[in-house]
Amino acid sequence: MAVRRHLRRRRRRRNSILRRMNDRSNPLETLNEAEVFEMYRFVPETIMFIVGLIQDQLLYDSQRNNTLTPLYQVLVALRYFATGSFYITLGDTLSVSKSTAGRAVRRVTDLLCTQLGFPSIVGCVDGTMIKIIAPAENESDYLCRKGYYALNIQMTCDPLFRVLDVVARWPGSVHDARIFRESSLCKMMEEGQLSGILLGDSGYGLKPYLMTPYMAEDAPGNRRFNTAHCRTRVIIEQTFGILKKRFYALHCGLRTKPERACRIVTACTILHNIGIERRDILQDADVMNDVCAMADDLQVQDDAVGRTVRDHIRDTYFL
Repeated sequence: MAVRRHLRRRRRRRNSILRRMNDRSNPLETLNEAEVFEMYRFVPETIMFIVGLIQDQLLYDSQRNNTLTPLYQVLVALRYFATGSFYITLGDTLSVSKSTAGRAVRRVTDLLCTQLGFPSIVGCVDGTMIKIIAPAENESDYLCRKGYYALNIQMTCDPLFRVLDVVARWPGSVHDARIFRESSLCKMMEEGQLSGILLGDSGYGLKPYLMTPYMAEDAPGNRRFNTAHCRTRVIIEQTFGILKKRFYALHCGLRTKPERACRIVTACTILHNIGIERRDILQDADVMNDVCAMADDLQVQDDAVGRTVRDHIRDTYFL
């Protein structure tokens, strides 16, 4: 009985929030801060900051087409990112048509992607799979090693979970090492435009600027090096977890064409960084501690100079 009463209270609370969300003038004025965050994954001040970044273009479109205000278009898109709902469900929730909801999500996504501009620093790099529906073309390319259709998204993050670089364009069957090898980040590291060291798992090739763990831990210091490497690199796995918890659409999968899905991932990454910069974060985000995801079985050839650099780091700090 207690469980049923709790569920009924939650249902009544959610229905009350949804009714107030239908206020097309300014839904933020009818919900408290906690309710706004529950619905849109950001507090009102951050939402208005996001609107300010792209409102000129959104205002032009709304005046020309007599559709939604810039604020409401952003809210529709944020609700989609937060839930991954079908457009028809999104439209019913926010009292707009399916086609209007779709246009708002696409427009806000494209405008957010124009805000891409990450600082030129290095951190931890890895790939994560984002589920998509079976594409109409080159279907087999998107079938990942886990058995579902996906995009393989490469990200690089810093210790504060900020995403410093994102590569969102490769099908799920493409290996992490190839994605990195053909990325602009790799080119910049190879040409010396960036200094410092990246950390990656054993699925990447060892380079002077990209440290991977030792495959064998029999030599003195190897185990301590690997332990420190794991505890540092786990930050990228935690970043993926935070992103997918905040933007559930990235967790449950995107029901769009691959090209559109790539732009949605990029837009969510930019929103993620905005939230961190403004200290608008998930307070109850479950992150992993001292757990390193295993790389797949494909062996990538190590670089001889990279081995020398790694051995020097081991001998200097971990013997």
